[in-house]
Formats: sequence, structure tokens, C-alpha cells
Amino acid sequence: MNLSQLDYHWFQVINHFAVTYSFFNPIMAFTANNLDYLFYIGVIIYWFTRTESNRQMVFQGLVTASLALGTNKLIGTLYHRDRPFVHHHVIQLVMHEASASFPSNHAAASFAIAASIWFWRKRDGWIWFILAAAISFSRVWSGIHYPTDVIGGAILGILLALLVNRVFRSFHLFKRISETLIQFYENIEHRIWKPKNRV
Repeated sequence: MNLSQLDYHWFQVINHFAVTYSFFNPIMAFTANNLDYLFYIGVIIYWFTRTESNRQMVFQGLVTASLALGTNKLIGTLYHRDRPFVHHHVIQLVMHEASASFPSNHAAASFAIAASIWFWRKRDGWIWFILAAAISFSRVWSGIHYPTDVIGGAILGILLALLVNRVFRSFHLFKRISETLIQFYENIEHRIWKPKNRV
């Protein structure tokens, strides 16, 4: 059994859970479609706690997620893999356009943010990793991704988070750029919302 066959086999196994454990389907459909909004909310909350470390963390997370999505777009252009429902009979819980399946944007972005948080806040990071894994698993369960799509996206997101973190910690120029951009934003913010003591 080659990798493609193994991938499809595990897709069938996971996707068939929608029949075997159909009572979970509403949760899985919601997770596949909407759980990523928790990441948006989390980023906003971390940012507006207004600590220097949180703002650096969020800045790096957004840079990493942007790089992950941009890389995904490039990969999808160079290597277009159809989604499972294009060529196979699947149990599809959520509607989706027949765009490139590999790598998964949801997996790449959510794991990019989770890893970025983990580098700064280990305990919080593990929670975000669990949420990212739930999103990835639910998108296979829901019939819109193969397992290697989400695994590839997760690996890409984590590796880019590691790269961005290393670059910002090792090269003063990048750290200085992030500090300058954050300071520029805060100069505007402070005119509207006076700061309390920073941590």
C-alpha cells in the first residue's frame, strides 16, 4: 500500500465515523466550519491585554499565519490536489468549493498561531494545539480534507512558527522592526485609550 492509498484508507476510516458516530456530526460540522473563530478571538484578547510580551507574541503569530497561508497558496498553485468529494463518494457534512486540498489552510493557520503562542506561553499553547488538532480532525471527518492535507498543513504551520520565532530572537533587525511597528500602533492607540501600567 503506497502513501496515496494509505491516505485514502485513513480518510475512509475517519470519514465513516460520520455514520458510526453520527451523533457527533453537528459538533464536527461546527468545529470544521467555525472553531477557527476562537483563534481570532484569542488573538484579539491577547493583543488587548496590552502587555509587551503578548503583543510580540501576537505580532509573530500573525506574521507566521500569513506566511503559512501564502505558502499554502503557492503549493496549491504548483500542485493542485482535488478534495476528497471531487472523485470519491464521501459523507460530506459541510459544503465547500472544490479548491486545492493540500495543504489545509485551516490546519496551517491554526497550528501556526498555536505554535507561536506556545513559544511564549507554554500552558496556553497546549490548549491552542488541542483546538488546532480538533479543527484538523473535524475537516477529515466532515469529508473535505484527506489526512495528509491537515498533517501537511500542521507541519508547515509549526515549522514556520519555529522559523519566525528564531529569526525574531536571533536577528536584531527583525526584532527592531516589530518593536517599531507595535510602537507606531500604540502611539495611535494611546490617544484613544490611555494605558495602565505595562507588564
